[in-house]
Amino acid sequence: MNAVKLMSCRRTEKLSRCLNLGSYNYLGFAAADEYCTPRAIEALKQFSSSTCSPRVDGGTTTLHSELDDCVAKFAGKPAALAFGMGYITNSAIIPVLIGKLCVAALSYLINLLSVLAPSHLEKVLREHIDEGQPRTHRPWKKIIVVVEGIYSMEGELCKLPEIVAICKKYKAYLYLDEAHSIGAVGKTGRGVCELLGVDTADVDIIMGTFAKSFGSCGGYIAGAKELIQYLKCTCPAHLYGTAISPPAAQQILSAIQVLLGEDGSSRGAQRLARIRENKPYTFDHPATWVGTGVAVVVVGFPATPLLLTRARICILASHTTEDLVRALEVISKVGDLVGIKNCPAEPKKDITQLHICPNKSKYNIF
Repeated sequence: MNAVKLMSCRRTEKLSRCLNLGSYNYLGFAAADEYCTPRAIEALKQFSSSTCSPRVDGGTTTLHSELDDCVAKFAGKPAALAFGMGYITNSAIIPVLIGKLCVAALSYLINLLSVLAPSHLEKVLREHIDEGQPRTHRPWKKIIVVVEGIYSMEGELCKLPEIVAICKKYKAYLYLDEAHSIGAVGKTGRGVCELLGVDTADVDIIMGTFAKSFGSCGGYIAGAKELIQYLKCTCPAHLYGTAISPPAAQQILSAIQVLLGEDGSSRGAQRLARIRENKPYTFDHPATWVGTGVAVVVVGFPATPLLLTRARICILASHTTEDLVRALEVISKVGDLVGIKNCPAEPKKDITQLHICPNKSKYNIF
């Protein structure tokens, strides 16, 4: 019956022009760019659209080697390894790093609570160390703490300096997922380490994706040279997955060059400045709402708890003040309608002030 209903669904002919608040194109590099686009086209002509091969066979071109080196330098680590898909970067790497005698504190609940109170992370680590392995209670061989730079469902930055201190105290490895933060935060877009003043040497493994701030596809792992060499020999995504498309690799290289000003312009710095200027217009309450003329990503179970479906709002460098004021107006009306605001709007106030909550000490990023 459900299959019949699913097959009967058809796309409507109705078209609506909406303000896009559901895109990960944070810096606008996914659009045609005067520097990146011609170079990606040239890479397509020179290397074709795909190598049709894993990196370990015939899939590594000079572009791929250049990309690995460029990403390592950008992330502030000795070495890096690029993959053709962002999701597979985590799903293929973490199992390789964690064996039978290892434990990873990586659940959504643990991570979220650790964002709000790193003392919770310390409590979890102490419990795992005290109890040891199930049944035998032998010591763990290693403990890996996996955190996100920005928790995209909440729009919260992780408290990285405090987490680094806890990992050092209990001799745990730290794995930082910068999927939503690399390229978008920090003075030069290098992520939360740059933003929060954390030495990248204090983070053992840094993961990131290219499908957001860089307008391409794929992901990367950055870390010690020994770690990257180990992953080259053991990670199935590297051994069996098709290498990232050469034009996509060139797009990433070009976007990083723009961010660093190596294209001879200040366009990268200007984009980073614009996305920073747009931060105060972001919203700090996860909620379920539907707005007219505003397109957002609605996230539900199992990505969120069953009763905490929410709309994830993404602020881009390309958004203007007028765009964000319009979004606030729509969201404010819907928030009043369904009663989900953290701080209801007071009458006769400027609409640009509706996002400010008296009990909040800071703004969120996304």
